[in-house]
Amino acid sequence: MVFKEFGTINAPTIILLHGGGLSYWSWESVISLLTPEFHVVTPILDGYGENANKTFLSIENSADQVINYVKEQCNGHVFAIGGLSIGAQIVTEVLSQNANISDFAVIESALVCPIRGTRLLAVPICKLSYKLITKRWFSKLQAKQLCVPNALFERYYTESIVISKQTLVNTILSNGTYKMKEEIKKTSAKVLVIVGEKEITVMQKSALMLHRAIPNSHRYIAPSMKHGELSLTQPKQYVEQLRQLFSQ
Repeated sequence: MVFKEFGTINAPTIILLHGGGLSYWSWESVISLLTPEFHVVTPILDGYGENANKTFLSIENSADQVINYVKEQCNGHVFAIGGLSIGAQIVTEVLSQNANISDFAVIESALVCPIRGTRLLAVPICKLSYKLITKRWFSKLQAKQLCVPNALFERYYTESIVISKQTLVNTILSNGTYKMKEEIKKTSAKVLVIVGEKEITVMQKSALMLHRAIPNSHRYIAPSMKHGELSLTQPKQYVEQLRQLFSQ
C-alpha cells in the first residue's frame, strides 16, 4: 500500500481510503478543502494506480496495512479515518480490529451484507469484463456507474487498464463476501455512516446495520444521490458532513 500525504504533518491526521477502480486522486477536491487544517493521508490500495505492480488480496489484509501505518507513523492513533465503497469496508474492518484507532470515522457506501453467489460468479464476471477494460466506451460506462467526474475520466481510464485480472477477481470477491464483524460494536470512534438515497436495497440495509451496531453513530442519507456520489461529486457537502461530525 502506498500512502500519499498532504498538508502539514503536525496537524491532526485524517486517513481517506478510495473505492475500487479509483485511486488517491478521487479525493483531491476533498483534500484541498481539508488541508488548511488537517494532515490528510490517502492510501493507494494494492493493485491500483501507482501501486498496480502489487495484487489486491483482501479487505482484511488492507486493514492490517492501515493499522500498521497508524502504529508506525501516527503513534497508534489518528484524528479520523474515512473511506468510500471498498475503502469504507476497510475502514469498518479497521474499527473492528482496533477499537481506539481514531476519534472519528466516516463510512460511505459500505457493503456489509454478503451477496449470495459472489464466489460462484466472481471469476466468470472478471473474465468477461477484463477483456473490455481497455475499451474506452466500456470505461466510460464504468466511470458513469462509479460517479467519476468527467474531469477525472482520463486518469480513471489510464489506471483502469493496468489493473491485473487477479486484483479484479480479489476485489470483487472481497467486496461481495465481506460481513460486518461483531467487534465493530466496541469502537470508541464517533462514526458517520453515509448512504445515497438512490443506492440499491442491500446498501441501504448495510448502512442501517452499521448504524444500529455502532453506539456513537449517525446515519446520513444523501438526498437523490447514488453510490459514492457525495464524496466524488459534491466535495463541499461531504466536507460539511465531516465538520458536523468533528464538532461533536
